[in-house]
Amino acid sequence: MSDVLRAVALVWTLSPSPTESSSEKLARQVLDAMPGVESTLVRVVDHDVRPGVQLDMGDGDEWPQIRRQVAEADILVVATPTWLGQHSSVCQRVLERLDAELSETDDHGRPSMFGTVAVGVVVGNEDGAHHITGVLYQALSDVGFTIPAQGVTYWNGEAMQGTDYRDLGGTPEKTAGTTAVAAANAVHLARLLKADPYPPSST
Repeated sequence: MSDVLRAVALVWTLSPSPTESSSEKLARQVLDAMPGVESTLVRVVDHDVRPGVQLDMGDGDEWPQIRRQVAEADILVVATPTWLGQHSSVCQRVLERLDAELSETDDHGRPSMFGTVAVGVVVGNEDGAHHITGVLYQALSDVGFTIPAQGVTYWNGEAMQGTDYRDLGGTPEKTAGTTAVAAANAVHLARLLKADPYPPSST
């Protein structure tokens, strides 16, 4: 087993590439704060991810390829913008697709995503980060991901104004510090779980 950790970031912006994305910017900062970790980033809206709750919805569905990257990763970073105080529709679609993991197990009977650490990223120019974090924590934990202490970083701009995270001249000190903690805790926990996995299922 390789000692090198792998991370994949799923960005749930509504904007296809090459449009700049605040969610992607902060997700990349999380990955950059994980030195020595191999990482990739997927902007989900660039792919044909079909609605549904199955591993493969057929007819050109691109989720299976993305899921493979998630399954092979030690760390999952998920990043969503805030719209009307809620996570994005792309975020909701992926969470629904992850519902299929409830029926998937490994060779030891453990849910397929056991052992993979997940951290969240939330951006927006309105309130909603705490609510969205609660949604992410519950959904990701429910399907088997492990959430580290303080496993989210976020930025919300001042209410009723139009500044985006990508437009800031620099990274706010509080966000930078929170990003560093979330990334460090994710790497620490991923190393622990890789060295000492969850026990086999007894059911």
